[in-house]
Amino acid sequence: MPRMSQKRKNELAFFLNDRGRVTYNELCRKCRHTCKQSFRATVIDCPRYLSKRAKNKEDIR
Repeated sequence: MPRMSQKRKNELAFFLNDRGRVTYNELCRKCRHTCKQSFRATVIDCPRYLSKRAKNKEDIR
């Protein structure tokens, strides 16, 4: 695997783990959308993620 340039490292600093690899959040890891979040971030709300335990909008009404 080629080395990452210093500019690229600075851009991805929030996503790099201790081994220097880009790592995403658990919820975003298998997501097909491009709005991936870092493993360091706490996901509060993701508009494209719907938990299996979440209640449907029809159930609330």
